[in-house]
Amino acid sequence: MYLRIRNLCGFLGMILPWLALFSAGIAPHPSDQWWWSISATYYQSPALVGVLVPAAIVLITYIGYNATDNLVTTLCGIFGLGIVLFPCKVAWLAAGTKVGFFQIPMETSHIIHTACAAIFFLLIALNSIFLFTKSGDSMTEKKKIRNLIYQICGWSMIALECVFVTVRLIGLPGYTVMILEILLLSLFGLSWLVKGEAFPFLNDDEESEEKIA
Repeated sequence: MYLRIRNLCGFLGMILPWLALFSAGIAPHPSDQWWWSISATYYQSPALVGVLVPAAIVLITYIGYNATDNLVTTLCGIFGLGIVLFPCKVAWLAAGTKVGFFQIPMETSHIIHTACAAIFFLLIALNSIFLFTKSGDSMTEKKKIRNLIYQICGWSMIALECVFVTVRLIGLPGYTVMILEILLLSLFGLSWLVKGEAFPFLNDDEESEEKIA
């Protein structure tokens, strides 16, 4: 069951950007900026809601190895839901337009959306760095490789979040946000798929989940 849940989270993370782009791409385009972020596809396609909400629910209901694991994944799920409940602002809607589940002004919703997204990816990164890498008394060579992958994914996500802030501050082209989001979700997906033992060549047959976390 644990492996299926992890693989589901990883799979959803991997397919979200491409499904969102495809579904929004075949819809009428209100602006040439429609593809500048995955969040912006919220207004054109149900893909973002349809993928992120199930992923968030899975994270909220996920039962980890200990209380810390449960807390981190639950918070990830809550902030993941926040990304959907509070949509981002887009250029093709008038300022002050009420959006989202709570119908609040778009500018206010955007602030909450950005905060939720930043915290969501930060928690996912910390989960990969500090929780996925836990192990028992012994550690096999393949476990060391998996830990290296978790570390690379986690620290890369944190680095990309820093780049994201820089992009916003210096005003790089809007489509760079989409690129960063694709990379973030791909790293998230890879980390969870490895944890879900989706890649047999990285797994140790002699290990059990009770021995190696």
